[in-house]
Amino acid sequence: MIRLIHNELLKIIGKWRSSIGFILIGVLMPLILWGFAKGGESFQREHLGQMSDSFVVVGSIVNGFLATYIVMNFLWVHVPFLIMLVSGDIIASEGQSGTFRIYLTRSVSRVKIIMAKWLTTLVYIFALLVFSSIMSLGLGALWLGVGDLVVFHEGLLILPWDMAFWRFTLAFWLVLGAMFTVSTLCFMFSSMVNNGIGPIIGGMAFLIIGLAVANIPLTFFETISPYLFTSYLDVWKKAFFDPIPWGEIGFDLTVLMGHLLIFLMITIRHFSKKDILT
Repeated sequence: MIRLIHNELLKIIGKWRSSIGFILIGVLMPLILWGFAKGGESFQREHLGQMSDSFVVVGSIVNGFLATYIVMNFLWVHVPFLIMLVSGDIIASEGQSGTFRIYLTRSVSRVKIIMAKWLTTLVYIFALLVFSSIMSLGLGALWLGVGDLVVFHEGLLILPWDMAFWRFTLAFWLVLGAMFTVSTLCFMFSSMVNNGIGPIIGGMAFLIIGLAVANIPLTFFETISPYLFTSYLDVWKKAFFDPIPWGEIGFDLTVLMGHLLIFLMITIRHFSKKDILT
């Protein structure tokens, strides 16, 4: 299995689309941090708004923690699209090129092959999110410094810098679970076709529709929203609640992991019977 994963990692590294996410984050993060460094004072005035009349703020609330938190609030919707570029292509591209006709004739079982591809996809996601954390939290701490994190949850919540750090650590692992589920959905689509474009578009369409259902306040949508895993992709935000709602986080992760297992089982079943002759 380790050798299979190693081979799959070499395939991913050799494809240019695998580097798109790293390049985008590597360019975007410094640009955003530069914006915070140049416009921190105006951002602080807008962020606190009228509450500045009730609080005395000494120093600046703009630091690496706040910049990372704000970045996470809009990137968690966009990172899945970067992930789909790899998870939607990892199976379908080999079906399109015809390499499965030779690959699947080996003594290694199809289940091992598909699991190796899936685990390799998870390794790629982990690496991408670690890189994103380094470029946001690490570079942000060096560039903007660290300090108390000011967030809005049922009012104004101020987290000391040491507490904020482990809250970000928790948020990272929660984001990781959500992205694993998104990737496995696209991975499932990839096992059903022989063209990498279809799974990517299908995964994006499913994600956009699911997020729309989860966020548009209509009565009909509210009845079906709890059954869609897209309603729980923002579970990482609960890492910054006070107190941390461990029960809600556990429920959200259970729903996400339940969908992940369903997608994975469908993938294994379909790939085990995949026709490689036509």
